Amino acid sequence: MSETLIRIGTTYIPVHNVELSCEWYVNNLGAECSYQDNDKAILNFANQSFFLVRSMNNQSANFIDCYGEEHFSLTFEVDGLSALEIIRNVFIDKGVTVGEVENRGHAGRNFVFYDVDGNKFDVWSELSPTFTEKFKEEKYE
Repeated sequence: MSETLIRIGTTYIPVHNVELSCEWYVNNLGAECSYQDNDKAILNFANQSFFLVRSMNNQSANFIDCYGEEHFSLTFEVDGLSALEIIRNVFIDKGVTVGEVENRGHAGRNFVFYDVDGNKFDVWSELSPTFTEKFKEEKYE
């Protein structure tokens, strides 16, 4: 098959208050808001578009894994352990709820953080090899 999925273009995140959540992502994650109304906001950051979608109360992108633990639905990548520690400290300074740096038994280190609606996200200290090969040289040096 010559057709393949190339990338994830948009991720949808449930939020309670679109305006408040949009401000949180802009102020804490450096997102750019390209559209906003009462029901949704379109944010651009981390080489992707994110739609913040107004949802019913008590909704989040989190799920419970087979061990009964709350799990995140996506992982952001940074370039190295130093970058991981720096962004974690920046988040702490901004009042973002963050977890400890973890060794999960694979390459790199991780920590989790939560947005204003309780959506749990992961940050990993390793850039994927495919991303590094295709984009790092031209966009990040």
